[in-house]
Amino acid sequence: MPSVSGSYCAPVVTLTATRVSCVLTTYNRHLELVSSILAQVQRAAALCLDLKANHVVMLDLDKVSNATDFFLIASGNSDTHVRAIAEHVMDEMKKEGVRAHHVEGLAQGRWVLIDYVDFVVHVFHPTLRDFYQLERLWGDARIVAIEAEEAKV
Repeated sequence: MPSVSGSYCAPVVTLTATRVSCVLTTYNRHLELVSSILAQVQRAAALCLDLKANHVVMLDLDKVSNATDFFLIASGNSDTHVRAIAEHVMDEMKKEGVRAHHVEGLAQGRWVLIDYVDFVVHVFHPTLRDFYQLERLWGDARIVAIEAEEAKV
């Protein structure tokens, strides 16, 4: 460490207008991205509600996991209802240019996982939702309010 007369000299960081502008631009882009992701999750929630999904919950995993930013959890009344909700979400999101990266469980209709990378949609049969209790497992995650607006198909 550099020293003057035996004392420690802290490095001096000069923030120029250009650096401050760069930091603010990066931060604004981050806010826009988070806002865009949140809008997509809200849209997926509205699509679930459009097909009468039950107990729709959004969890913000940003502070708890690096795997994804949000979980959207919903339930259907039967295997057929679970499949219908999941297919509706995938079809409508695809029409809006948001494609699922990976899908699991659609054929069985007991627990459908739709991975959009930045958020994951879980559509459960009530029995499996009670068994796995994702809300309890991810209990440190913040619950996000879902907009009450119905989806417009």
